Amino acid sequence: MIDATRRKRFLLITSLGVLVCGAILLMHGPTLASVYGAQFLIGGAAPFLAPTVAAITLGIVGNAAFDWQFGKNQAFNSAGNVFTAVLVAWASYKFGYRAIFVVAALFAIPAAACVLGIDDRQIDYAGARGISVEKGSGKAEGISDLLRDRVLLKFLVAVFLFHLANAAMLPELGEMLSRNNPRAAAPFMSACIIVTQVIIAISAAWLGRRASTKGRKPLLLYGFAALPVRGVLYTLVHPAALLIAIQTLDGIANAIFVVVAILVIKDRTQGTGRFNLAAGALATTVGVGAALSNTIGGLLIQKSGYRASFLGLAGVALVAFCLLYVAIPETLPKLADPGDPIQEA
Repeated sequence: MIDATRRKRFLLITSLGVLVCGAILLMHGPTLASVYGAQFLIGGAAPFLAPTVAAITLGIVGNAAFDWQFGKNQAFNSAGNVFTAVLVAWASYKFGYRAIFVVAALFAIPAAACVLGIDDRQIDYAGARGISVEKGSGKAEGISDLLRDRVLLKFLVAVFLFHLANAAMLPELGEMLSRNNPRAAAPFMSACIIVTQVIIAISAAWLGRRASTKGRKPLLLYGFAALPVRGVLYTLVHPAALLIAIQTLDGIANAIFVVVAILVIKDRTQGTGRFNLAAGALATTVGVGAALSNTIGGLLIQKSGYRASFLGLAGVALVAFCLLYVAIPETLPKLADPGDPIQEA
């Protein structure tokens, strides 16, 4: 849908409006209907937000400048997450939990103003979907062409395994700590999340520039390697301060992933006109992997305890790293080996 439409600003503003409706439902006290209704609205809006921003970015700055600009986007995204987390914590402490949703709704106003400030005429709508031709011309390839891209499919499998290993680790860690000290669990989880977002905010722009000159694969290997190390360290370290320090590995891994994964998608779909479709497939893969991660991690805890769960998830992360290392070539066109049979596929 994002590939096809030229009304990308309208999509963003509509999605913001749907988020506001979800926040308003939660303002009036939690009931079964309001909570499920709000989650339905929020879940329905979320798939349009980040991909549409990425598409508009590609349409404005073009393929050559996208890497650096997308990194800057992610840096501002994470900085906004940190700022909002602090503001929401203050507002909820000062005015109660309902203030959380008031703050969320109010932030939609400046967000919509920013979207309306984008000059629609500056967006190359062919470029925004990955068609490398003059404005308004060219046709998208068929979806079957994407399915024949073995590199893209293997990359999605590696992403699935990465998030299958990653998503459950931090919630399990908070759960494990809360058994002995329930009051300390929430501040600990908040500190871990802020550490991750701060690292992304600091490094994302640099990662985008680095990926455009040195390639995607070396950075991805660093990010994928951090995950099994983190899983093993969780079984060896117990003081909260050291566990928060270990969370820097999560920040590094996620900073690399949120920036570089979409660049791989851009590389593999360049000229096809299916950039946003493939980006949607990436988001779906992440979501499915994360959902199953909590299921599998929980089953391992029930059967064998937290240590076994962390080690099991670390093992999955190691498989993801090996698949990335062995089966997925460099995708940056100027560094890719044209004679590599995997690359040609």
